[in-house]
Amino acid sequence: MTDRPDAPTDTAVHPGEPHREGIAQRLNWLRAGVLGANDGIVSVAAIVVGVAGATTQTGPIVTAGMAGLVGGAISMALGEYVSVSSQRDSEHALIEKERRELAEMPEQEFDELVGLYRQKGLSEGTAHRVATELTAHDALAAHLEVELHLDESDVVSPWAAAGASALAFTVGAILPMVAILVPPAGARVTVTFVAVLFALAITGYLSAWIGGSSRWRAMARVVLGGALALAATYLVGSWLGASGIA
Repeated sequence: MTDRPDAPTDTAVHPGEPHREGIAQRLNWLRAGVLGANDGIVSVAAIVVGVAGATTQTGPIVTAGMAGLVGGAISMALGEYVSVSSQRDSEHALIEKERRELAEMPEQEFDELVGLYRQKGLSEGTAHRVATELTAHDALAAHLEVELHLDESDVVSPWAAAGASALAFTVGAILPMVAILVPPAGARVTVTFVAVLFALAITGYLSAWIGGSSRWRAMARVVLGGALALAATYLVGSWLGASGIA
């Protein structure tokens, strides 16, 4: 039987579990990447399929697809940057507030920490001992974790999220561009439909895996939504082409 005092105290004990610092930041990048790829696939596919419904000429299809790719990537990056920047600013404000309170009223903050551990079910003596040891180790980290459920090392980077989103959107958008341009004109729309729906099934699976939810339900949602978007834009493009408007 292993003697507990000699057991490792770092994350090597459970190497497969997400105990490393920065896990929230890495998951944020991954989430932004998956969502960006999904948006790139659907947005650009809808554009090129809609144009293909109106004309078989390659020039308009390429022009519309590239415009959608560039504009969509910039829009995704900007939206992600603004969103994550707001979140980061709020987290930094909370961290600075807690740091200031610890400097100005350490005794009250210590009593508050003891009370929070008491609310978690610890006895008075145990709560006081835990608060004492954690305060001696890192008072700010202890308060952030218990009071605000924050880790200072996990404050997300807006630039990283924006970059991941833009890159993923671009990578996702390349698929429908290739699918619409490589096949003969008569098979373009069919091939694009199949390729896009297959890719959406993959992104749906990945998003569910990240969030720990039902894979099949997530896949069905994105595939059905993508199919509706492609069908709608193709019908609109076909109508515009048949009516002579486009």
